[in-house]
Amino acid sequence: MTIAERFTTPREASPPTAVELSIVMPCLNEVETLATCIQKARLAIDRLGLKAEIVVADNGSTDGSQELARELGARVVDVVRKGYGSALIGGIDATRGELVIMGDADDSYDFSAIGPLVDRLREGHDLVMGNRFAGEIKQGAMVWSHRWVGNPVLTAISRLFFHTPVGDMHCGLRGFRKDAYSKLHLSATGMEFASEMVIKASLQGMKIAEVPVVLSPDGRSRPPHLRTWRDGWRHLRFMLLFSPRWLFLYPGLILFAVGAVLSLVLLPGPVVVAGVRLDIHTLLVAGFLALLGYQLVLFALFTKFFAIRVGFHPPHPVLQSMFRYITLEVGLAVGVLLALAGLVSLIVAVASWSAVGFGNLNPDTTMREVIPAVVLTALGTQTVFAAFFMSILGIESETGRI
Repeated sequence: MTIAERFTTPREASPPTAVELSIVMPCLNEVETLATCIQKARLAIDRLGLKAEIVVADNGSTDGSQELARELGARVVDVVRKGYGSALIGGIDATRGELVIMGDADDSYDFSAIGPLVDRLREGHDLVMGNRFAGEIKQGAMVWSHRWVGNPVLTAISRLFFHTPVGDMHCGLRGFRKDAYSKLHLSATGMEFASEMVIKASLQGMKIAEVPVVLSPDGRSRPPHLRTWRDGWRHLRFMLLFSPRWLFLYPGLILFAVGAVLSLVLLPGPVVVAGVRLDIHTLLVAGFLALLGYQLVLFALFTKFFAIRVGFHPPHPVLQSMFRYITLEVGLAVGVLLALAGLVSLIVAVASWSAVGFGNLNPDTTMREVIPAVVLTALGTQTVFAAFFMSILGIESETGRI
């Protein structure tokens, strides 16, 4: 059952027709601008000679938007589950065309100028993004924080994290092939749907293009649905959750490297750096950093492996090769060896304590034995249980899924 079947109910049953292009407009109380958007879309359809349909994905309007859309010949699809992403998923799943163009119903985008998007799709591109910065942003169409901070920063992060080949990550006017969309398995219900589409298309190596578009001030008398900080955080949160490399792996490797290097430097004795004496207290912190870093690296592996198994991420050749050799037995062997090394170090520390009749000890000496022992034991224990957990993630059911 598709997401559309779960959350949408078509309001009218039209017979299937041969449709090349579907134009989808998410709608929530857009009666002031919806007619203009539909009329402009009709103009493009007639001028370009397209076999097309207009689908209004209504998300619970109470201002008569649905009736207006029907009067103008659009097909209305009711989407019960709230959210920008939910509306688009419902509308797109209900389309009949092999090509789809989506755009906001607030008249901020000119649907009569969709020709370049259609041309790129016909050329074989899977996703065609509008780029407002390469086109034109009219006076008053975008607040300064979105234009100079929000969009550029989030777009830069997406390019860094996922190598997305776009300059305007969140343009609301975009087109895609229906078969390519089906492979993305999009699920975000809010504004982060826009990020999810581009990120997944990039991860899957789809053919992506951009065309300049014009952004105009929307024609509504009420404030937009977009909430700057809430929706900006949702975009950033989605990118972090979708990138275990940047969320877990890189910070973990840095912390582990710093902790390991500091530990090796301080094991023989205190070190003075720029007049600052680093001793056993720093060694304790270094051990903690190594443990924390190792945990983050394990989280990165867990998350990446799970994301690949459930289809969020495409298969990773390096990980596939690694897991062919790093089996449960290998992980258990490494973990047991680390834990044994820590246990031996603890025995040595207890022997030193015994040598003085279990009395007072010099912490400058004994802590250099105890701290590495505890860290090695903890690393070994983590490795053993991580090996079991990775094996659990790898268990397949009869259907071939986790």
